[in-house]
Amino acid sequence: MLQMMHILRKRTEVAVAAITLLLVLVFTMTSEGVWLSEANMREVLRVTAILAIIAFGEALVITTGEIDISVGSTFGIVGILYIAIGPSVGAPLAILVGLGVALIIGCVNGFIVAYYRISSLVVTLGSYFVFRGLALAATQTPSHYNAGAAMRADPVYQFFGSSNVLGYNNALVWAIVALLFLQYILFWTPIGNWLLAVGGNAESAHSRGVNVMRTKWGAYIACAFLAGLAGILEAGDLGYADGSLGRQRELQAIAAAVLGGCALIGGRTSLVGTFLGAFILSGIQSYLVIKSIEPQWFILLLGLIVVLVGLADRGLTRLVSRLAT
Repeated sequence: MLQMMHILRKRTEVAVAAITLLLVLVFTMTSEGVWLSEANMREVLRVTAILAIIAFGEALVITTGEIDISVGSTFGIVGILYIAIGPSVGAPLAILVGLGVALIIGCVNGFIVAYYRISSLVVTLGSYFVFRGLALAATQTPSHYNAGAAMRADPVYQFFGSSNVLGYNNALVWAIVALLFLQYILFWTPIGNWLLAVGGNAESAHSRGVNVMRTKWGAYIACAFLAGLAGILEAGDLGYADGSLGRQRELQAIAAAVLGGCALIGGRTSLVGTFLGAFILSGIQSYLVIKSIEPQWFILLLGLIVVLVGLADRGLTRLVSRLAT
């Protein structure tokens, strides 16, 4: 069974890569080369990197058979907190506080889901509303926070989001580092086996000595931490933060993960595919802007992608089950 899932994961990554190449060709040809221009690619890759970091965390949670729809609110509240207190306490301490808040959110969400066995949808939906409400309340007066000239000049601030490497935003470097680190964790350490085992069959994993509750708890903590990091990188790049920061990011992160090959029922993941999924979504969004198409069509496409990929995933899962029996 595990061998079949490994083969399926590889084939999914190949399929997502093929879709990515096809979309690159279509978008480039139908936009007269504008979509593939250097300036547009810089922005597409910046958006991709931010989304991918969130989606990596979401992928870890989905791998365990759960879901976290509070990542957008975590992203937003941490970014707002970072910019709000940064001018007073400095960028380094603001980053530590922001990431600390993200870890607390992940700890609370994961603890309730894992140890109280309450539906992850219910728990994270509650967190979504709580922290989205806090984000809106915090930015009501003033309507937004600015980093300020002194904070912008801080090398630590620049390292977390506002500086570039070879012309590309630092967020891309952070996304690549996160991808490589998580790939190592998933496929070269026991943690990866625990995550996959819990998502595949929690009872079987428990019987083999895997601590199911601790594994799920850890996935939520990592997910919130990555969402918080992405929020800091986004706010650092923008130089300001308001109540809209992180809005709809949860849907985009889920869509990127499932489009990239993560099974919604758990037990299968692909971080490379998740990165490509984030690139596809960012590319679609950019293409719609170039074509002056209303942004609500992107939201519609996100919904369709989640539904269609979910249906395809269900079919593939049934096929694997039949082949394994």
